[in-house]
Amino acid sequence: MAIRAGRSALLALAFLLAASSYLRARGDQLHHGKQVSDWSRQLDFELQNLSSSQMDGRHLLGRPEQITHRKLRVRTGVRKKMEVIQQDDEALVKLENTGIERSKAVDSAVLGKYSIWRRENENEKADSRVRQMRDQMIMARIYSVLAKSRDKLDLYQELLARLKESQRSLGEATADAELPKSALERIKAMGQVLSKARDLLYDCKAITQRLRAMLLSADEQVRSLKKQSTFLSQLAAKTIPNGIHCLSMRLTIDYYLLSPEKRKFPNSENLENPDLYHYALFSDNVLAASVVVNSTIMNAKEPEKHVFHLVTDKLNFGAMNMWFLLNPPGDATIHVENVDDFKWLNSSYCPVLKQLESAAMREYYFKAGSKSLSAGSSNLKYRNPKYLSMLNHLRFYLPQVYPKLNKILFLDDDIVVQRDLTGLWEVNLNGNVNGAVETCGESFHRFDKYLNFSNPNISQNFDPNACGWAYGMNMFDLEEWKRKDITGIYHKWQNMNENRLLWKLGTLPPGLLTFYKLTHPLDKSWHVLGLGYNPTIERSEIDNAAVIHYNGNMKPWLEIAMTKYRPYWTKYINYEHPYIHGCKISQ
Repeated sequence: MAIRAGRSALLALAFLLAASSYLRARGDQLHHGKQVSDWSRQLDFELQNLSSSQMDGRHLLGRPEQITHRKLRVRTGVRKKMEVIQQDDEALVKLENTGIERSKAVDSAVLGKYSIWRRENENEKADSRVRQMRDQMIMARIYSVLAKSRDKLDLYQELLARLKESQRSLGEATADAELPKSALERIKAMGQVLSKARDLLYDCKAITQRLRAMLLSADEQVRSLKKQSTFLSQLAAKTIPNGIHCLSMRLTIDYYLLSPEKRKFPNSENLENPDLYHYALFSDNVLAASVVVNSTIMNAKEPEKHVFHLVTDKLNFGAMNMWFLLNPPGDATIHVENVDDFKWLNSSYCPVLKQLESAAMREYYFKAGSKSLSAGSSNLKYRNPKYLSMLNHLRFYLPQVYPKLNKILFLDDDIVVQRDLTGLWEVNLNGNVNGAVETCGESFHRFDKYLNFSNPNISQNFDPNACGWAYGMNMFDLEEWKRKDITGIYHKWQNMNENRLLWKLGTLPPGLLTFYKLTHPLDKSWHVLGLGYNPTIERSEIDNAAVIHYNGNMKPWLEIAMTKYRPYWTKYINYEHPYIHGCKISQ
C-alpha cells in the first residue's frame, strides 16, 4: 500500500508541477495582456492627439522637438510600468521555484507529452485514462473550494458528486485495463462539470494558489512515503522468510538425529589439494547456498574437480550439513564448517569483534529506540547488524582459514553461476591479490562514494576518483596475500575506523582500502551486478554473464524481489523436494 500510495503521490505531484507552470504562464499572459493593452491604447490615443493637433494647428502644444520629447516621456512611462510588473512576476517565480526545487526528485518522464489542456493527447499510453481521471479529480477539488467560497452551492454539490463517482471508478487502478467500463462516461461527465466550473469560477490567481498549496502538501506526502518505503525495504531485507526459517529448523532437527558416522562428507582428501578449483562460500541461508552450489556444478565442465568450502554460524550449522548430505553436489566436494569453531578468531585478534564489545557499538547496531531511528532513513542501512557478522568479515582471513591453498574463488550467497568458471584460475593477476570486476562505469561507484575524504587519513592516502570494484565473485591469490600481509592492512584500517569516521557501511569500503592498487580488473562479463536494485539491466547483459549478482535489498528469496529477475535464481531450486514443499516455499 505504501508503494502504491507513493506512486499516486508522485503522479499527483508531477501534474501539479505542470499545471502550476501552465497557470502561471496563462495568468501572466492575461495580466500582461490587459495592462499592456490599456497602456498601448493610452499611448496611441495621446500620439493620435498629438498628430491631429499638429495637423490642424488648433491645439498645438509646442514645437516639433517638444512634441517628440513628450512622446518619449509617454513611452518611458509605459516601460517603467512594465518593469514594475516584471519585478512582481519575478517575485512570484521565485516563490514558485521554491516549491519546484523541492520536488526535483519527481521523474520528469512521468509528465511525458501529456496535458489535460491539450485537445489531442499525443502520448497514448496504457494509463492515459487513469492519469486523466486523476487530473480531473485534482481540478474538481480546487473548483469545489472556489464554488463553496462564492456561494455556488449547486455547482459545489455537483462537483462533489462527480468527484465521488470518479473516485469509485478509479479505485486503485494503475492502468486503463483495470478501469471499469463506466470510467469513460465518468470522464465525460466530469469534463462537462469542469467546463461549467471554468466558465463560472476561473480565477488564475486563486487556482494557482490552490495548486501551489496542493503541490507543497503532495511534496510532504512523497517525502513521508519515501521514508516509510525505505524503512520497510530495509526491514524486509533483514528478515528471513517463514519458509526458509522452517527449512532450516527441520533440517537442523533431522541432522542431530543422525548418528555421528552419518554426518561426514566424502572426498575429504580434496579439501587441501591445490590442483583443484576451490570456492569459499560464507552464508547463513540454506536455500541461497544451495543455489550457489547447484548453479556452479550444473555449469561446470569437470564437476569432480570443484571443491566448496562452506562456512556458516552455529545456528545454521546442522541445517547446512543436513541439506548437502541429502543433496550432494554430484561428483564435486563440499565441506561445511562453523565459524564459531575458529577459536583463533577472537576479540584480541579481530578488530570487529573487539569493537563489538563496546557499549556504543552495540547501541548503534542493535538498539531500536526512537533516538536511533531519528537520524533518518538514509542511515538505516548502516545499522544492519549483519555488517558486524563474522561471516561477513571472514573474507579478510582467507589464508588463515585455508592455509594450504594457493588460490580461491570467493562467492557471495546472493549470486547465480551461469557458465563454467574455471577460466578465472587461468587469469594472470599480474602480482595483484584480488581479481574483481570494476564498477566505475558511473561516477557514483568511485572511492569518494564509499569513503570519507574529509578525513586526512583517507584524503592523504587515496584517490577519490579511483575506480571501485565489486565483492561477490573475487579471485584471490593467497600466496601474494601472505607476502603483502593483506590481513594486517585490513586490521590497521578497521582499528582506525572504530568511531566510524572513515566509512560507515559494510565490508566493501575496508576492502577498497585494503586492496588499493592490489586489484586486477576482470572482464565485466564475468560478473554482472544490480539484480537486487536495478530494474533496467539489459537481458542480453544478464544472459551473457558468467555470474549474476542480486546485490541490493531485493533478494530473490524475498517477496520484494523483482519478478523479472527471479527465474534466473528459481531455476536451480527443486520445488518438489520434500523439505521445500513441506515448508511451503514456492516460486
